[in-house]
Amino acid sequence: MIENKEKMVSVYAEANPNPESMKFVMNVQLLPDGQSVDYPDLESAVDSPLAQELFNFDYVGRVFIASNFVTVTKNSNLEWVKLIPELRTFLKSYVEAGGPAFNEGFSAAPKTTDTASAETSEGDAAIVKKVIDLLENYVRPAVEQDGGNISFKSYNDGVVTVHLQGSCSGCPSATVTLKAGIENLLKRMVPEVKEVVADGVTF
Repeated sequence: MIENKEKMVSVYAEANPNPESMKFVMNVQLLPDGQSVDYPDLESAVDSPLAQELFNFDYVGRVFIASNFVTVTKNSNLEWVKLIPELRTFLKSYVEAGGPAFNEGFSAAPKTTDTASAETSEGDAAIVKKVIDLLENYVRPAVEQDGGNISFKSYNDGVVTVHLQGSCSGCPSATVTLKAGIENLLKRMVPEVKEVVADGVTF
């Protein structure tokens, strides 16, 4: 019967500025729009059977899951041309078979969750709001296109701290993007901003 017909899942690979990462885009929704989860290792992936399965591939070093794509970061010298077919086949088969991306009851924190806990004075509140608006509306869409995510962490004495995830983590061009792109934009639009730094990312 047509009601039981399995959904045909299409998966295509999309390169990004990080040569060690590959974005796999699907025609299914894994998370609600505006949510994403970053798993830097197998131990952190306790709530995602999909991520756990991906870590079973020896060359998978990091998994980032967003609304309709998965970004895989490899930890070996193997070329993507050899790895993409295997990962595409796995993702397609896994999703078509009804494999869960996350455990039942799992809910990813909204991208702006960490802004609520950011320590800012009342005088900085207006600055923080401007910074968050710029990151949400101008920066994040571009970062997501590259298979990653950026979120506001804190603002202190002219220094904006952001958190980079997915393909942005460890990307050779992340420093250039952060300084030449994001920092310049924020400094131009919000004069109080003097510098933008990334938290928890090794460049």
